[in-house]
Amino acid sequence: MNSSCEKIFGVLRSPRVSEKSSRLQEISNVYVFEVSSDATKVDVKNAVERLFDVKVGVVRVLNVKGKSKSFRNRGGSRSGWRKAYVRLIDGQSIDVAASV
Repeated sequence: MNSSCEKIFGVLRSPRVSEKSSRLQEISNVYVFEVSSDATKVDVKNAVERLFDVKVGVVRVLNVKGKSKSFRNRGGSRSGWRKAYVRLIDGQSIDVAASV
């Protein structure tokens, strides 16, 4: 594997499948991915275009803050992660169920 393929697989961690993401796919042709914490919009766009062979219109990224949790009166927190909303150009689609 060359370094560009390793970078693609390093950027995209996994698709996020939920009721909200399913609704976004049907209505707006938007797909949700968990991405690397240092990934930029350009990195996500290039990774999705090369991995799924589609054309990306818009990419939005956000950081999800980790939740505070307690276990037996000991405080702790879950780690945060980065999420990307990827809108494809009309007529394009990704089979997320096959890639899970």
